[in-house]
Formats: sequence, C-alpha cells, structure tokens
Amino acid sequence: MTKQSYFKNQVWLECASCGHRTHFDRPVTNCEKCGGEWIDARYDYNAVEQAWPDALQNRPFDMWRYRELMPLRDDVHKVTMGEGGTPLLHATNLSLMLGAPHVYFKDERQGPTGSFKDRQASLAISVMKELGITEAVVASTGNVAISYSAYSALAGIKMWTFLTSLVPPEKMHEVALYGSEVIKVTATYDHTKKVAADFANRKGIYQDRGIRGISAREAMKTLAFEIAEQLPPQLDPANTPWRTPDWYIQAVSGGMGPVGVWKAFEEMVTLGLVDRMPKLACIQAAGCAPMVQSFEKGLEEAEPILNPQTRVITIATGSPGPAYNYLSRVIREHGGAFEAVTDEETFRAMHVMAKLDGVSMEPAAATAFAGLFKLISKGVIKRDEVIVVNCSGHTFPVEKHLLGDEWARTVEVPQDLPKTQETVKAESRPTEGLLGSLEQLDEHVQSIAIIEDDPQARLLLRRILQTRGDYRVFEAADGAAGIEIVRQEHPDIILLDLMMPGVDGFEVLESLKADETTSDVPVIVISAKELTQDERERLSGQIDKLMQKGNFTDEELLEEILKRAA
Repeated sequence: MTKQSYFKNQVWLECASCGHRTHFDRPVTNCEKCGGEWIDARYDYNAVEQAWPDALQNRPFDMWRYRELMPLRDDVHKVTMGEGGTPLLHATNLSLMLGAPHVYFKDERQGPTGSFKDRQASLAISVMKELGITEAVVASTGNVAISYSAYSALAGIKMWTFLTSLVPPEKMHEVALYGSEVIKVTATYDHTKKVAADFANRKGIYQDRGIRGISAREAMKTLAFEIAEQLPPQLDPANTPWRTPDWYIQAVSGGMGPVGVWKAFEEMVTLGLVDRMPKLACIQAAGCAPMVQSFEKGLEEAEPILNPQTRVITIATGSPGPAYNYLSRVIREHGGAFEAVTDEETFRAMHVMAKLDGVSMEPAAATAFAGLFKLISKGVIKRDEVIVVNCSGHTFPVEKHLLGDEWARTVEVPQDLPKTQETVKAESRPTEGLLGSLEQLDEHVQSIAIIEDDPQARLLLRRILQTRGDYRVFEAADGAAGIEIVRQEHPDIILLDLMMPGVDGFEVLESLKADETTSDVPVIVISAKELTQDERERLSGQIDKLMQKGNFTDEELLEEILKRAA
C-alpha cells in the first residue's frame, strides 16, 4: 500500500448517568464507574470549530466529510464504499398535493447496499477493525445485516447474522451472498436479539450492540450534517451555509436515527453552525408502536409489545430499549411527535410516492411518509414549515440461483413464544386502498375535464387520474377554453379552479349551468381561495363538492369523483 498521511482523532467516552470520562481505546459496554449503559462519544469541539468549515471545502461530499466528529481514532482503519452524500430531494408533486411547499426527503436508497444502514455499517466495521475484532455477531430485521455483511466482507471480518424468519427471503439471500453466516430465528425480532446475544456470549464473539453501542448513533449524525448543508439557501433569511429544518421525520424501530440526528444538531449548535434545533417526528407501525403508546400514557419507560401485528417487519421492534427514554424527553422538552400509522396507510404512502414523484421505497420508508400525511392533516405540522423525511431504503433482491440450497441455518424457537410468523401469514394481503377507488370508475367515468390555470396543479390532477386506468383527460388553462372543452367533449366530471384570469370559475359555472347541454355535468371545485359567505352562496346548488387545495389527499378526491359518477 502506498504510504500516505492519515487523520488521527481524539475520542472520549462520557457516561450519560454520572458524567465519567475515559479515552476510547477498547470495546466498552458499560460505564466503568457506575455501570451505566448509555455512553456518548465526545470530541475536542474547540479544535473542530477552528477547523470547520474551511477544512470541509476541500473534502468530497460523503459521510467521512465530518471525520472530526466520528469515533474512529485513525483513518488507516477506515472501511468505506462511498456511503453518505445522498441527495436531498424536493418532493415536488407531494408538496403540491399537500399544500406544503417545503417537503424534502433524504434519498438513502442510493447508499452502496440501498439503505441508510450503510452509514452505520461503515463506521461500526471501521471501529471493529481498529479494535482488532475479526469475528462479530449482529441481529437484524434485514437492512443492518445486508450492510454489515457487505462492509465486513471488505474488512475481512467474519459476520454472524441473526434474522427473524419473517425477513423477506430476498434480503436473506443478499446477506448470504456476501459470505455471512445466516441464522434464521423463528420468532420475533426481540427474541432474535436474545438468541444472538446468547450465541455471542457462549462463543466469546464480539456482539454489535445497536443503539447501545457508540458507532451506530455516531454514524447517524452524518445524516443531519448533510441535511444542514443541503437545505436550499432561500429557506433561510440569514442565508447561512448551514440550516435547520423545522421537522425531521423518520420511521423508528429502535430509534437510532432520530437519536443520532438530534445529537448532530446539538453539536452544530455548540459549534455555532446553526442556532436552533429541529422537531423530531418518530413514526411507528400501529401494530408495533411501543414508543407511541408509552408516550401517550405518559410513561418514563417503554411498555413492550410482546406480539407485534404488522407486515412492516423491518421496524417491528416490540422492546425499543433506551432510545424511548431519550426521545420522549427530547419531544417533551423541545416539541415534536410520536405517531402511529396502519399498514394500510403505509402501503398507500408507497403508492403516492411512486405514482406522484417516481420514488419507489421499502415499507419502512413509506411509514415515515404516512406519518407526515397524518401529522399534517392533524395540524401538528404546519404546511409552511420545512420538512425533511428520511427515505431510508430500497430493496434490491439478489438472484436466488447464485446461492444453492444450503445458504442459511434455522433456529427453532420453543412453542411457548408468540406465534408472530403464523399470525402474519394468516393476515390477508393489504389491499391497495389508495387510488383503489378508481378501479370502480371504469363503468361510470371515461372522461374528465380539468379547468385550472396553474400548470403544476393540472399536472398533479392529471397524474392522480392516470395512476389507475386509461381515462380521457381534457385540460384547459383558462375559463373560456374550459367552457369550450366541456361543450365539445361533454366530460363525465369537471374539476374546476375558481381563481383564473379572464373568465373565472364562477363565470364558468354560470355559463355551463345555463346551457342545457352541459348543465348536468357534475362539477368538483378545487380551489385555494378562502370563500366569503357571498361566494359560498353563489356556488350553492351549482357544484357537487368544494375541496380545498393542499388540504386533501388524492384518495379523498377520487372518492368524491366516485360518488358523483355513481
């Protein structure tokens, strides 16, 4: 290897319970003074403040850009495949549909193995290498096992991966392809973690401790550092180089991502890079939402869910551990939200993001978007706030024939444990609730006219209608053209804006209703205008439905179309 100069770092470990500090030079599981489990990495922040941001100007935009605030002492041990530096994308059509112009998502699907766990794996495996670890155990619901397996292969570390048997076979195949030992455990994820811990203890093998470890939380900080640099300058009146969103939203299982993001913004405040903290929204599947339920009950400790009932297996952690204590305190003191969404709401969100913004994602990522929809509809998140959602991953199945038949071992769990696998199998497959109502429209509606002067709004409405079925959609950019189209084509339904130049929506209505050939066509008004009492009276008896722009989902729109067409 060519000789080169490597960065070296000073890292201290600080106990959250007693404040005891020690240098990080060996594996640590508990505070040596009080036995506390939650230990934070600390750095020379004065030195970092002097080095940043000038030092960053000459570095590539990846995770290791923020090297000074990561618990690896020497770069010679760094294991990297170009992780981090993922784009922060504007959810253009989603923002328009929700009437929330500042919705962004961190596209973590673009990591080396397709999920944000690549950040965790890169740092965790690097630290293992630095500490001289050659064999390790990890428990996972899929993405962690894939990422750790890829990075351990690069580092030359043997990885034992314990996965609940509910993990999709495609993910298990990919883990096996990297050369890791795959152990399928026929139980919940919480029981899988116990089996893995027992195996590691009996064999004397290093066990990755997830959120209780140091590397995992520190790796998640890099998400926040990147977001702060990526948010558009126009969102900040002061036009500073680093910016804080109003909300950071993520689906949570153990809660590692939001914990890391929060610590990163705390460090940015310490360094004077930002002057405020974001609000955290932690979203869970309703069938396994121990954090949500415990927070609603005002509990200090999370009450475990013993038998998760969700098809979103990757976030089905019934016992979240110490992250709940941390996040519940943060949300109580600084604002934010815990929210639960059903599996059906998650699958609807998958359809919305794929069909409107061209983004296909795994269910865990869609859970976060479903939470966004619910929190906006409740008014918890304001429509003018800056929102960042973690689009945490995208599943890429491996070719099954590459592995043969002997690619995994199975551990049978005693029958007295909850039958999560059987329960899930017995559940019916999710129906496509979102946009599904269009399936019923075929015999009722073949043509729809959109009369709207905003081209983006026309595009969104057309896209909603095109997502299911082959319908004739006519568009008009002003009232006069709209009247002409309706007279020529006689559509089954009209979607009408009120505020248009020249002939406005009120005049369009009066003209169409006065014409015997068009007076019977149902009209749904979609407008951003706050109507006066006189204007509402003017519409009375002339329209079938009034819907507020930015205040309805496409499901609601399609349900209204279905009602008028029946």
